[in-house]
Amino acid sequence: MSSLHGVVIADFSRVLAAPYATMMLGDLGAEVIKVEQPGRGDETRTWGPPHFEGEATYFLSVNRNKTSVQIDLSTRAGREQARELIARADVVVENFKPGTMKKFGLDYESLGRDDLVYCSISGFGSGKGADLPGYDLLVQAVGGLMSVTGPGPQEPVKTGVALVDVLTGLHACVGILAALRHREATGQGQLVELDLLSVLLSSMVNQSAGFTLAGSIPQPMGNRHPSIAPYEVFPTIDQPIVLAVGNDRQFRRLCSVLDVPELATDSRFLTNPDRVEHVGELFEALSARLRTRPAQHWFETLTPLGVPCGPVNDIAHAFALAESLDLKPTATIGDMTLVANPIRLSRTPVTYRLRPPKLEQ
Repeated sequence: MSSLHGVVIADFSRVLAAPYATMMLGDLGAEVIKVEQPGRGDETRTWGPPHFEGEATYFLSVNRNKTSVQIDLSTRAGREQARELIARADVVVENFKPGTMKKFGLDYESLGRDDLVYCSISGFGSGKGADLPGYDLLVQAVGGLMSVTGPGPQEPVKTGVALVDVLTGLHACVGILAALRHREATGQGQLVELDLLSVLLSSMVNQSAGFTLAGSIPQPMGNRHPSIAPYEVFPTIDQPIVLAVGNDRQFRRLCSVLDVPELATDSRFLTNPDRVEHVGELFEALSARLRTRPAQHWFETLTPLGVPCGPVNDIAHAFALAESLDLKPTATIGDMTLVANPIRLSRTPVTYRLRPPKLEQ
């Protein structure tokens, strides 16, 4: 039996953050009924290329283990159909613009069910930020993530995926599971609220704490780390490689393999704070040696010695690496190969029961 067997989720979400959350819960065994706009469905059904047999892979990436029902919430009949669905649900998830579900009489207060777990996700909260559009790129910009990402202050860069949406989806899962545990103990549901901006500020961890505790306002450092060195991308004879040296012991081993043991006793590089202070000089010294061999040579030589390093892989090589480590990074549903859920449970493993639903006409 799955962990969430018997839990029914009325899923009014679209795009990424909330659908990611409901997919994760579906993988854990919940029954997820996805409510979609008649004739159009989730916006991401049209977000392509790429496609798989005519379906947008964006939509397919976050909607397995769900069934779909088309409901027009703008009509009285549609709203009644939605209420009937919610009446048999344990959890409601929605990420409309704040106030939308209230307009339909489907918000937490209007439903008036004391045992209902109701999760609302917005861009900037339901208060003064309610009218701001909650797009991941926008939140990365105004939330500070782009200010610390990129080669320099004049070249802010977004992450290569909608990372804030994914993080928000994961936080939503935590909140929903906590609320379900509370309901199990007390019989009472509750409202679970998340907004992308707050999730981002929390997820920036050390960068955020540097500001709240020390007033430090970080700047983009390219691939360097503000507090660790060497911890960045280096050139080799064929492709870039990452070194992630977290302590002095690892640094001494690195210097030995590179045949520059003198660097380990150099006063500029003796301790991690010293290396951070002289990171530019350290980069030049290490690059001169790393450029003499291929990335795979350094990976195979340094890794057994406990020096964290690895080539900068494209996604195909990343999946190949996971396969080689027997991590089983994919899951198959019929003729469809999707990314596997990364949670491994020994007694109640995740299951892959349903392909992402088609929008039936």
